[in-house]
Amino acid sequence: MCDDDVDAGFPDPKISRRAFGALAAVGATTVATGAYAANVVEKDVVIKTPDGNADAALYYPQGRGTWPAVLMWPDIMTLRPAFREMGKRLAAEGYVVLVPNYYYRGGKAPISLNFSNQADRPAFNALRAPLTAEANARDTKAYVEFLDAQPQTNKRKKMGTQGYCMGGPYAFNTAIQFPNRIGAVSSFHGGGLTTAAPTSPHNGVAKTNADYLVAVARNDDRTDPKSKETLKETFTAAKRPHLVEVYQADHGWMVKGSAVYDAAEAERGWINMVSQYQRALKA
Repeated sequence: MCDDDVDAGFPDPKISRRAFGALAAVGATTVATGAYAANVVEKDVVIKTPDGNADAALYYPQGRGTWPAVLMWPDIMTLRPAFREMGKRLAAEGYVVLVPNYYYRGGKAPISLNFSNQADRPAFNALRAPLTAEANARDTKAYVEFLDAQPQTNKRKKMGTQGYCMGGPYAFNTAIQFPNRIGAVSSFHGGGLTTAAPTSPHNGVAKTNADYLVAVARNDDRTDPKSKETLKETFTAAKRPHLVEVYQADHGWMVKGSAVYDAAEAERGWINMVSQYQRALKA
């Protein structure tokens, strides 16, 4: 799952002909950063939390107006160029987007470690140690309140949240913590969504009022094929709108720079998410 399979340290410059053709077929007009960056404001911000000052990146469309807000939880490698690009792209769709640095207690992003390098694991563990469930809840509150304090945020519209890898459970927990504020949750190759623990994210779904998109990596599904069924049953019992699908790509496929990045399946996931947000946050 997230802790064992992600390989975020080595970019993969290869895009297959199949992936290129699939991208062309869906008309991905904003895949290249330059297609939307000029229409987006990007700011490096500092958010005061009970535990210190969290660095983050904030994005919103150029011009006057207000838009729904989205809290984007990165993968284990936290805030870095790949997620800055995703923040810009989503903002260009008409959202105010915040991408925080998980590890602000240990220093500013980007981090210089590589999770796929075993020699870096002790340093990673040290960075992650303070990020307990209680600490994450405090951070989440600070991030949601920061987004709602922005003049660009339309607070009459529900907020969305999306998570990648370890960010998947954080997205679920954001909806659990703020059931009346969060209207959409997207998880991409999220790990630990259906554990046996009472605090497993899926156990809190009934408390939420969100639309759910869960995109599962094929190798995660091979490891735990029951998880997707548990999620579907949970969403159905809670009467929450949902789409749970296994993608034909491996854990980490959504993030450029990952050795398993899959351009075609990443575009599919993005299109599904934008459709979900349009329905749940803008309607």
